[in-house]
Amino acid sequence: MSTQQELRDRRSKRLRFQLRRKAGGRPRLSVFRSGKNIYAQIIDDAGGRTLASASSLEQDFRSQGTKGTNRDAATSVGKLIAERATAAGVKQVVFDRGAYLYHGRVRALAEAAREGGLSF
Repeated sequence: MSTQQELRDRRSKRLRFQLRRKAGGRPRLSVFRSGKNIYAQIIDDAGGRTLASASSLEQDFRSQGTKGTNRDAATSVGKLIAERATAAGVKQVVFDRGAYLYHGRVRALAEAAREGGLSF
């Protein structure tokens, strides 16, 4: 029987391989989810730099008084990353959810980023 960590590692490796195959020079939208916050970055792997980033730790997000642990926070971060990506000239990305399932906060962030103008 596989442990949770083994399943997570296999899922992560499988997704990383698929991303490399499908990327085609597009930057990737990477998502990190902690217990208290959610983070998103647009990363150019060819140049090795971050083009845009957003998280629930930012000052303007904190001033709203909401927590970073729910789907509403993920939606706000998704809209913010889409806005910053379009300002940086990025329209198409590859979605890198890491080992997280496409559900809950990760899904809310992805859908908000799509509504904000990113295509993936």
